[in-house]
Amino acid sequence: MASTELTEILDRHVRTGPLPGAVALVAHADRQEVAVVGHTDAEGTRPLARDAIFRIASLTKPVIAAATMTLVDDGLLGLDEPVGRLLPELAEPVVVRDPAGPVDDVVPASRPLTPTDLLTFRAGHGFPADFTLPAVAPLLELLRQGPPQPGKVPDPATWMAALARIPLLHQPGDTWLYNTGADILGVLVARASGQPLPEFLAERLFAPLGMPDTGFHVPRGKLHRFTSLYAPDGEGGARLVDAPDGQWSSPPAFPSGAAGLVSTVDDYHAFARMLLADGTAGGRRLLSAASVRRMTTNHLTRAQRDAATLFLSGQGWGYGGSVDVESFDPWNTPGRYGWVGGTGTTAHISPLTGTVTILLSQVQMTGPVPPPLMRDFWRHAAGA
Repeated sequence: MASTELTEILDRHVRTGPLPGAVALVAHADRQEVAVVGHTDAEGTRPLARDAIFRIASLTKPVIAAATMTLVDDGLLGLDEPVGRLLPELAEPVVVRDPAGPVDDVVPASRPLTPTDLLTFRAGHGFPADFTLPAVAPLLELLRQGPPQPGKVPDPATWMAALARIPLLHQPGDTWLYNTGADILGVLVARASGQPLPEFLAERLFAPLGMPDTGFHVPRGKLHRFTSLYAPDGEGGARLVDAPDGQWSSPPAFPSGAAGLVSTVDDYHAFARMLLADGTAGGRRLLSAASVRRMTTNHLTRAQRDAATLFLSGQGWGYGGSVDVESFDPWNTPGRYGWVGGTGTTAHISPLTGTVTILLSQVQMTGPVPPPLMRDFWRHAAGA
């Protein structure tokens, strides 16, 4: 049902700019409140509808974690096995001796990388708080990490070959580093399943869950429902980053497990409901309850959380998403699992209350700090 209060929250942010529109959902058991405000683009070409398609960016990460766990449930992948069996490019990684030191001053990794390292973002590849460290530059420059750019990333084999030439920033298991682990998982899932990643996700998750509008590109017949993507222009407005007929209008060479998916609020709600139901949907089990628990349980030590404050702000990390481990904001609830996307999206489940919260918008975030719209949405969802 439509929510007047939620609509007012979205409308206030759309009216004050630079947000063209947003779709939000708060669901508890069989009760739903949904708000749809604004347009698909800044020109007001088409009013937003509930089935509008958005680039969900890092909301892809929980999906790729779930896909990985289906293979663990199948026995095709071991959480603690060396990834070198399927990713020979990473069979013998090296680590920079000092994260602030030269990129060519390296030592062997203390042990092999595992899927658990990738799922918990402790594989040694990724982004720390300090983006100026020498070993971070190759990830930014060679692999085009950062805001999603599916049209500019090479195919998985080329991408992995480039990654293999970049040393780890930290020893496996030591330090939480953002993002890159999920892209590696996308390649691992494809190789372990013997299918291209888009086909595997469609078969094992999207089709069973009834998520027809979720994928790595938007077919021509659905482009009229696809929103434009913007970035703040620094003057209170926004500049166009990608139009509906842009980078997501054709299949990418590299389907990014970190940030490549598009989706709708109802599609992502179906995925969230499956997690709340311990891996079942429509009477069919897609994930084991144990796998869902692993996904939604914090795996970081306090020291690892503290070192990742820029991104996590004190939260823990499960598989592919953050986990609230202490209540320091009005919207936090113990065990809340989910994440935010740099394109202006956020989705969480709260197992203790059985609540799903999803917000999809279309202006890129300028950093890890949640923008005012997200904070207002979370407060509303929490009843604060």
